Amino acid sequence: MGCEIKERRPDDEKIQVFAQRLRCYLPPPLPPPSLKGKTVENDTDEYNANVINSSNEHFVSGGKRRAAVLVCLFEGTGGDLRVILTKRSMNLSSHPGEVALPGGKKEEGDADDSATALREAMEEIGLHPALIHVVANLEPFISQHQLIVVPVVGLLPRIGDFKPSLNPDEVDAIFDAPLEMFLKEDRHRFEEREWGHWRYTSHIFDFETEEGDSFLIAGLTASILIRTASRIYQRSPAFSDQRLPDFQRLQKTLDSVVVS
Repeated sequence: MGCEIKERRPDDEKIQVFAQRLRCYLPPPLPPPSLKGKTVENDTDEYNANVINSSNEHFVSGGKRRAAVLVCLFEGTGGDLRVILTKRSMNLSSHPGEVALPGGKKEEGDADDSATALREAMEEIGLHPALIHVVANLEPFISQHQLIVVPVVGLLPRIGDFKPSLNPDEVDAIFDAPLEMFLKEDRHRFEEREWGHWRYTSHIFDFETEEGDSFLIAGLTASILIRTASRIYQRSPAFSDQRLPDFQRLQKTLDSVVVS
């Protein structure tokens, strides 16, 4: 049986229509055991260059190597769908000052990826789990620190109930941005970067809030939001992905690290 998408009625809330699209979305199946240890290719779009080889049981099951982030969506005053983002504290040892989604490493008491994302959002910005309706987990990404990062998509039906309380040890600022922006070309650019001896191209979005604060949304966070927006709005990004890297070399490097 398929998952039928209902037509939007005038009294439907837009956010509920988007939620239904996510519920109907099924991530690609894991590769068969016969492919264990090999690079898995999927040609659907640029995101799949970041999908890890999930058949590597040691890599997937390692609790210290797993993390989750919360893609928290709500309907703005103009009717657009918006996502909550943070600016990491400058005192953090990793990625200080960068824009991120609320989230972090899985802890022993976390029942699943959703529990990790919700716990971290509560600890970082005071977003109570009771306010969030989790609707889907997207395919995992892999970070430069060799973490499996699972995007957990949650809806915040009543944004007025959320009273931010920032943890100054982890977060310097909180803001929100229109999700559809991550499919458009006007604020998007590419940047050449290096990781060790490996060169790659990163997505970057230049965003300015109504208050005049400027933020760079880049790297893993940008890729996750491109993927989320693509699934919700059911279309590909307007910008070309031809300059994105072939991640096969990266995958082979990570496989060799895990094996060793």
